Amino acid sequence: MLDRIAKAQQQIDHACRTLGRPITVMEVCGTHTVAIFRSGIRSTLPEGLKLLSGPGCPVCVTDQGYIDAVLELAQRDDCIIATYGDMIRVPGKDGSLETCAAKADVRVVLSSEDALQLARDNADKTVVFIAVGFETTAPASAVVVKEAAREGIKNFCILSGHKLILPAMRALLGGMNDRVDAFLCPGHVSVIIGASAFAEIVSDFGRPCVVAGFEPLQIIEALAEICRQLSNEKAELKSIYNAVVTEQGNVAAQRIIAECFEAADGYWRGLGKIEKSTLVLKEQYRRFDAFARFGLSDEPGEDLSGCRCGEVLCGLIEPPQCALFATRCTPAKPIGPCMVSSEGTCAAWYKYGRRS
Repeated sequence: MLDRIAKAQQQIDHACRTLGRPITVMEVCGTHTVAIFRSGIRSTLPEGLKLLSGPGCPVCVTDQGYIDAVLELAQRDDCIIATYGDMIRVPGKDGSLETCAAKADVRVVLSSEDALQLARDNADKTVVFIAVGFETTAPASAVVVKEAAREGIKNFCILSGHKLILPAMRALLGGMNDRVDAFLCPGHVSVIIGASAFAEIVSDFGRPCVVAGFEPLQIIEALAEICRQLSNEKAELKSIYNAVVTEQGNVAAQRIIAECFEAADGYWRGLGKIEKSTLVLKEQYRRFDAFARFGLSDEPGEDLSGCRCGEVLCGLIEPPQCALFATRCTPAKPIGPCMVSSEGTCAAWYKYGRRS
């Protein structure tokens, strides 16, 4: 393994010397961000290689308007809010699910199936599942919607905040942050959509895309592969996560997403409105859409806290450049979602990247 690490580092050093300019690589996935910090990879890289964290944390990219819609539902006495734990502390304009839990019925669930079971067990309340995540979690949401339809369960719905990663990458390169030279592509999402999905980024924008897992060796070798391509001035798509990721991905998961959802324009924190980037329920399942059932707005919300998470998610700044970072905004008292989520860039910087 040491030989492979040394070889990868040589390739990275060679590319930095050959190009004679800084190389900027964005890791799209929040899990990669945390893994890179935790393993100390950043400290091994030459000055010429800069890593940027991208919009790969689903909690972080969720627009303020969605969070405020969740809190509006939480004020209703006829609803039970079922959510994954990482959404509990995300702040909206009127607090968070954590702060309103004393007067709201909020349940932390481990799966979408748990949320549906709550509906079965509480016929007098409408259970709203807070469905956030990328293509990785969308199949599970689709499964429970189909189950609810099949069983005729009427007191269940989802507030779909599911996002698609490729439109966000295109939005970044389309002007939001076109200084990104290459992408370290997400492992979990790639399991579902397949490595070949990133071919359009390579062909349309000429950016290398390398799919990798989360072990330090894979990350280092993926960075070396990116540097090799850049030094050869030839952008390619490559996966070095072949034990898990196939070219075509999980076709069954893709099929059930397509059965229940369709892509619509949606709002992202930092990135604004992106065409065909959000999953909404199709017409035959619209009765399970919490936005439609409760007449909620899906318009963007305004964050007046001074938090710069949006810029962090676009790779425009690093967390220490935000005046709130590690002062008013900490994991104990987070102001922005990037400090809340375990995959958030600010949380990773706070835990691993600060200097005494």
